[in-house]
Amino acid sequence: MNHADSARVSTAAPPPWTVWAAYAVPLCVLPSAAWRLSLVFTDDAVTQWYMIFLSALSMGLALLTLGLVHGWGQRFPHWVPRIGGRRIPARPVVRVALIGGWSLVAICVYFLLNHRFHFVQSGWVGIGDDEPALRAPDWEVLRYYAPMLGWGPLVIAVTTDYGRRAAIVSRLEKS
Repeated sequence: MNHADSARVSTAAPPPWTVWAAYAVPLCVLPSAAWRLSLVFTDDAVTQWYMIFLSALSMGLALLTLGLVHGWGQRFPHWVPRIGGRRIPARPVVRVALIGGWSLVAICVYFLLNHRFHFVQSGWVGIGDDEPALRAPDWEVLRYYAPMLGWGPLVIAVTTDYGRRAAIVSRLEKS
């Protein structure tokens, strides 16, 4: 691979399973984000901003996973001063994505263990005019969050493959 080729390609082409897994991440987050946004029209004004912010943040982070399988996620946009058009270093991307993926796995494991063993019966909500302690959510709420159990493992899988592909390209550039 010559220098002109490496300017156009940051990593090797992803295998189909990686592309499918990357697209599955936003689909895992979509039900809970849509459900939270539906509450904006039924809930009080104090929690509306929170529901919108949390939905937008979770969907935005989920959509960033697509950058691991597409070229737009491997180079800084041209309009960014000084660094526009340069390749995004793979090592920090892999580290941040793996930390995020493992954090999501840890949160899900804690939630499942807490749901089974009741470490914490109820917690402080910190928003709205509701009472500070609320009962645990039932299936009417959990059905929107159940798909999110796949978010962490999918991010870890896509990131691991991205790191592997970036290492291959890095070795080719050095030779």
